Amino acid sequence: MKHLSTIVAVDQNWAIGHQGSLLARVSDDLKNFRAYTTGKTVILGSKTLATFPGGKPLKNRRNIVLSRRPDFAPEGAEVARSVEDALSLLSEDEEAVVIGGETVYRQFLPHCHEAVVSKFDASFPHDAVFPDLDADPAWEIAEVGEERTAAETDSHPGMTWRIVTYRRR
Repeated sequence: MKHLSTIVAVDQNWAIGHQGSLLARVSDDLKNFRAYTTGKTVILGSKTLATFPGGKPLKNRRNIVLSRRPDFAPEGAEVARSVEDALSLLSEDEEAVVIGGETVYRQFLPHCHEAVVSKFDASFPHDAVFPDLDADPAWEIAEVGEERTAAETDSHPGMTWRIVTYRRR
């Protein structure tokens, strides 16, 4: 069976982005993202790929990028034209993680069995949101991590946050 999960950082309103950028840059959250996704396959949209340094795929991961553009062929990544196309690229025992953006999360969430959510105790201006898993009866909280505080070097020093893991019922 394919092992599909998602990882996302949200604010108190389940917002995930503003004008193509993350809402907050928190070093420990980015380290958690790296640790969770390294060695796995990541599935993302072409707009998300464009936000990465140099627009290049993430290292030490197999990158599958969704795009309907026929001429889209980023170096170091595989392109899928649909959800079904992306899922067909995965082997039965492969671990894959959906990493955004908003449209890709919504398309793949019905196929995910786990969601690792960094919840920021703040509210930000936003134009992209993740579905509210607390309000979705298909999901339940499996684990709540310790409260953490954003460091002085982060974009919002002093902000508290925690990692909450949800599992499909």
